[in-house]
Amino acid sequence: MCEASAYIIDGDNQELIMEAVDSVEPEDDGYKLINIFGEQKFIKGTIHSLSLVDHKIFLTKS
Repeated sequence: MCEASAYIIDGDNQELIMEAVDSVEPEDDGYKLINIFGEQKFIKGTIHSLSLVDHKIFLTKS
């Protein structure tokens, strides 16, 4: 599987916000995350980093 898990970075902490993310779409001042089950979340913030080998997306809230 090529889906990723999305995390919010808060200082040294990482909080899992969604698993099996298939799509990340820019929207207004944040990103819409959509997983393979069709669930959607909007995160107001920026992409901090991507770890493609580990299938992880790191975001920071603005």
